[in-house]
Amino acid sequence: MDYVRSFWVGGLICALAQILLDKTKMTNARILVLMVVLGCLLEGLGVYRLLIDFAGAGASVPLPGFGYLLAKGVKSKIDSDGFIGIFTGGLTAAASGITTVTLFSFIGALIFNPQEK
Repeated sequence: MDYVRSFWVGGLICALAQILLDKTKMTNARILVLMVVLGCLLEGLGVYRLLIDFAGAGASVPLPGFGYLLAKGVKSKIDSDGFIGIFTGGLTAAASGITTVTLFSFIGALIFNPQEK
């Protein structure tokens, strides 16, 4: 049942982004930012953690999950380090993901020789 919940929640998040693409004049970049900010806001309100508890990877892997991770990192760093945690918490929490994306992007660029449009 965990897989079904994860599939449906992740699918609904992706469907929301697709509807925004199809029905509005928003660009891909604006939708990306909107999803990350939505994850931050929902974590700030204490709602996104409940969604992750319910759906697991279906809620933590899409873009709002990245926003959730940033907000969660800031909250924990503020508790431990005080004001400076506002600036260091998000990147500390997401450092492994950011490093992985950068590394695999570099490897992909070496293999596939991307061309600028």
